[in-house]
Amino acid sequence: MALGCAVLWFSSATALFAGPIGAAAGFATVLPATTEPFGMVASAVVSGPLNDKWLELAHRLDDEGVQLALCDGDRERCASTAALRFLAIVDQARARDGRARLGEINRAINLAIRPVSDLAQYGEVDVWSSPLSTLRRGAGDCEDYAIAKYVALRQAGMAADDLRIIIFRDTIRGEDHAAAAARLDGHWLILDNQRMAMVDDANARSLRPLFIINDSGISKYDDRQHFATAQLAPERVAASRDPIAIAE
Repeated sequence: MALGCAVLWFSSATALFAGPIGAAAGFATVLPATTEPFGMVASAVVSGPLNDKWLELAHRLDDEGVQLALCDGDRERCASTAALRFLAIVDQARARDGRARLGEINRAINLAIRPVSDLAQYGEVDVWSSPLSTLRRGAGDCEDYAIAKYVALRQAGMAADDLRIIIFRDTIRGEDHAAAAARLDGHWLILDNQRMAMVDDANARSLRPLFIINDSGISKYDDRQHFATAQLAPERVAASRDPIAIAE
């Protein structure tokens, strides 16, 4: 697994998706209304290896939530250095509002974790770690960053409905990738471990979204919408507030 985070379990689902972002000038379709990142509809995934992996992680997140609550209530007696480090990040975020809160989490998690592939760290090709496990090691790959940011933002007070973990295909690097996403003032911002700047989803032109994860579970994007989404992209980009391309 490369640093760009090639998600190897995705290979079993590649038949569900096809085609790059982009469409002929005459292509047009009607998109159903959606509030998901990238303005696309996603349908629930209720079985399969990806769903099993998320359910397993969700149980560990529940356990860590109890540990974090206990440490937050009595930090002097907290025996977990990782929990105290995580709570310190959350404290800094809680002291800020809006975009500054998102930026604090993005920056702090990016600096707290050293990028290392699962193969190098565990000898396995795809391991999803909980935030405290990742902080104890001080290393992880893209989905570990995304998971840690997702949990940190929840702890900092953001509503679950405004948070996502998204699995993409990076069409420039030619590999799969994961990042957290947060909704602020109606805009979805991508919190990526590969950059400190947060990027509006409308400007993430090189990222083709595949799967989306939140507290409700996993959903997959309908790839047929990519052509129509690309057709709408110039208008969305013009209206966005952060004109930074996702890939430099």
